[in-house]
Parts: sequence; C-alpha cells; structure tokens
Amino acid sequence: MQNHIAKYRKAAGLSQQELADAIAVSRKTISTVETSRFTPSVIIALKIARQFNTTVEQLFSLDEAD
Repeated sequence: MQNHIAKYRKAAGLSQQELADAIAVSRKTISTVETSRFTPSVIIALKIARQFNTTVEQLFSLDEAD
C-alpha cells in the first residue's frame, strides 16, 4: 500500500508532530504510516483524511500486488 500523507501534510505546512497532535496519535505513528512501515487502522486513516478534507482513497492506494 502506498500513501500520500507526507505530500498533504507538507502542503498544509504541518510537521509530523502537529498532524499527530491534531488527530491524537504519536509522532511515531505518523512517521511509520508515512514510510509504509505501519498500516493505519481505519479510524486513524479516516482521521487523517478528515484533517486534510479529503478521502481515504485520495490518501492511500493499493499496490498492484496487493
């Protein structure tokens, strides 16, 4: 799975810590999701999408092999 969270976050002028604070998770959670080391729960994915006023589908996409 790929994601575009870092792109959205940088466009919004937010640090990883600021995004983490906004959705009530740790900075490490944001870091590991952005680098695809961790697949977020549906709740976290929805909170991130809501933070950027977009859809989960715009933030995440499946790789062809998935």
